[in-house]
Amino acid sequence: MRHRRWLVPIGLMLLVGVGLWLVQPAGSPTQALDEEPVYLTETMRRMLADQQPPEPLTPLGETPCEYGMADIYPCLNVDLLAFMPLAAIGGGNGNDIWGWTDPLHGKEYAIMGRTNGTAFVDITDPTNPIYMGNLPTQTSSSLWRDIKVYNDYAFIVSEANGHGMQVFHLYWLRRVTNPPETFTADAHYAGFGNAHNIAINEQSGYAYAVGSSTCSGGLHMINIQNPRVPVFAGCFSADGYTHDAQCVIYRGPDTAYYGKEICFNSNEDTVTIVDVTVKASPVMLAREPYPGSAYTHQGWLTENHRYLLVDDELDESNFGHGTRTYIWDVASLTDPILIGYYTADVPSIDHNLYVVGRFAYEANYRSGLRILDLADIANANLTEYGFFDIYPDNDNPAFNGAWSVYPFFSSGVVVVSGIEQGLFVLRPQLPHSYQFLPVMVDPYLIP
Repeated sequence: MRHRRWLVPIGLMLLVGVGLWLVQPAGSPTQALDEEPVYLTETMRRMLADQQPPEPLTPLGETPCEYGMADIYPCLNVDLLAFMPLAAIGGGNGNDIWGWTDPLHGKEYAIMGRTNGTAFVDITDPTNPIYMGNLPTQTSSSLWRDIKVYNDYAFIVSEANGHGMQVFHLYWLRRVTNPPETFTADAHYAGFGNAHNIAINEQSGYAYAVGSSTCSGGLHMINIQNPRVPVFAGCFSADGYTHDAQCVIYRGPDTAYYGKEICFNSNEDTVTIVDVTVKASPVMLAREPYPGSAYTHQGWLTENHRYLLVDDELDESNFGHGTRTYIWDVASLTDPILIGYYTADVPSIDHNLYVVGRFAYEANYRSGLRILDLADIANANLTEYGFFDIYPDNDNPAFNGAWSVYPFFSSGVVVVSGIEQGLFVLRPQLPHSYQFLPVMVDPYLIP
């Protein structure tokens, strides 16, 4: 078992407010002058308490999952293609991860957030990834950084004081001749300081910063159709702080909202659904609490927009059950119904999940990547298809290990970000009958 050393949480300082062009509403989060905000959610406080330093790991090459192990990592139906430790991709601790496929060359890139910046890694040859370079943080370091992509630009937010939103043209990756390079943002949006997360609807060209110092922590809407010139578009603040969101052009069974732009928000103690078609006057369609909630963290729709899978970040540690995924039937956007939940055999905390076809890909902290089969979701029955545990010491409910996962590459490669570990490039051994499906097509789940 590897030796681990705990870090003392960073001391917090009181704020001297810095005015931005957008007025901060009363009751919204404030920021500290050091690297973390004064306003901390309960999950953020617990994460600071569990913080550990980066592990001194060595790179790994292709290692198949055999007899339940890939090198030191427990696994099932998931092979390791490569591992790059944090020291090899810019240092610091890891956090969010996203991906980009170059439309010109078809190359695939992992985009991994770290405490001190954002790493760009070419995984086109997934067994020989190349660290292309680093985009430093806009201001100071922070445990929290989040990335999404639209129109070949990366949009990056952080809880760091005064960070705003960085805009980086991913075409710069084509010009790298001597990696790694240090990049510079192409644009910067200062309509907020800190933000916890960002959602982007690639169909509409709007970004939604959440957990920011504006809009009472709710949806801060930005027109990014011209990525280099982001323009503030509106606020949704009626339900307070939003931790995460998925915003889509709705193509589900509720005909009253078909074709509308809808955000499915995780609002700490509720699933909150908002019609944001008209940015100046968003409409809350539903605000639903649920039994057993502790901290509504994140959710993702099935590809037919019929079901919403939700992870609650504190229910495992608060109530002592296994990792739990909540299953909502959202056939009616004004009356979503919790139809059941899946509880895993391990006690780890779930963090971020995404859906591709009939599978959900979950990053569940100390139990790593978990893949759930959704074939019988209509009856609220999910089954575990595979996993890759990047934190082999234990599966305890603590905030270490896998932060997030990106499963949307057409190659079928899946990348996972480890908070203390680094970048894992994986290949699930999917059933032979299963083929990668475009994001909006799902024959397995059509009602």
